[in-house]
Amino acid sequence: MTAGGALAVVSAVAFGATTPFVQRFGRGVGPFATAALLYGGAATFALAAFVASAAASGLAAPRQPQPGLRRSDLPRLAIVALLGAVVAPVALAWGLQRTSGVTASLLLNLEAVFTVLLARALWAEPIGRKAGMALLAMTSGGALLVAIGANGAPGIGPASGAAWGALAVVLATLAWAADNTVGRPLSDRDPLRIVLAKGTMGAVAAVFLSSVSGERWPSGSSPRAMILLAACGAVGYGASLALYLRAQRVIGAARTGSIFAVAPFVGAAIAWALGEHVAGAATLGAGVLFAVGLWLHLTESHGHDHFHEAIAHDHAHSHDDAHHDHRHRPAPPVGVHSHPHTHEATTHSHPHGLDVHHRHRH
Repeated sequence: MTAGGALAVVSAVAFGATTPFVQRFGRGVGPFATAALLYGGAATFALAAFVASAAASGLAAPRQPQPGLRRSDLPRLAIVALLGAVVAPVALAWGLQRTSGVTASLLLNLEAVFTVLLARALWAEPIGRKAGMALLAMTSGGALLVAIGANGAPGIGPASGAAWGALAVVLATLAWAADNTVGRPLSDRDPLRIVLAKGTMGAVAAVFLSSVSGERWPSGSSPRAMILLAACGAVGYGASLALYLRAQRVIGAARTGSIFAVAPFVGAAIAWALGEHVAGAATLGAGVLFAVGLWLHLTESHGHDHFHEAIAHDHAHSHDDAHHDHRHRPAPPVGVHSHPHTHEATTHSHPHGLDVHHRHRH
């Protein structure tokens, strides 16, 4: 739980830190073009990581790869790309141009709420007492900053269009939450392959929609905005997504989404540091609430008697846990590897998250 929570925290920091910069670099750029550049950057990150991994494998013993994408994954991947790489970034880019960076960053807190609720509805993921308290603390922190920030920000209100901008950001959080929940089974695949496929599909779709709508791109004589938006995509949408999928594989969609609620605070803090002083003293109070929420998540222990059915499957695993004791000829590889393997039926009790072996009902 702690390792998965740490992955979710780093993912959240990477995503949250880029939001104020997407607002700044995306000024004058259409929302479809912004989405294309962000997810083009994400796909570029995944491709570069593949190249680096291949180069590293030439210097060390070959590693067995994690499970790749299958043909049966394509419909789910298409839905995830549509929701997370087209609808969500387009709505976010449109909203960022009509509201403050602090307010927009903090509204992203709703992604955690939507993810927990959708994961409960779609996958019956349990919400324990600590997880519920953590979600309440994080949501309260975001609500506190949104309320005070909105009251202190100039031009916030229906007349300025900021209310519509805020609603667009809320739509983005709902689309990303649906992406997180629908795409949970993909977390058992190689994260870099998911990022590459999703980023490429999303960028191509956004370029097509941008061309059809005739919206503006950065001037060809000044590619700085394009490069910076692509860099934001590489960090906040490429590296962040890869880490998010790894966390989701271990602790499930609901807990990962709830811990990811630290992202809005990171974005708001950076926007405040860049000069948008609309949150005032509430920043400290919200920071305490987020810290309490993270502590509750990272110290959560979930364990009980549970039954494992006999199963044959393929996923990334190592032999230092209590579930993978199958034999290898020759000796098993060191560290994480992937291949088809079987498990005998067993009943036992131990602390666990919501990884591929512990998605039982409660």
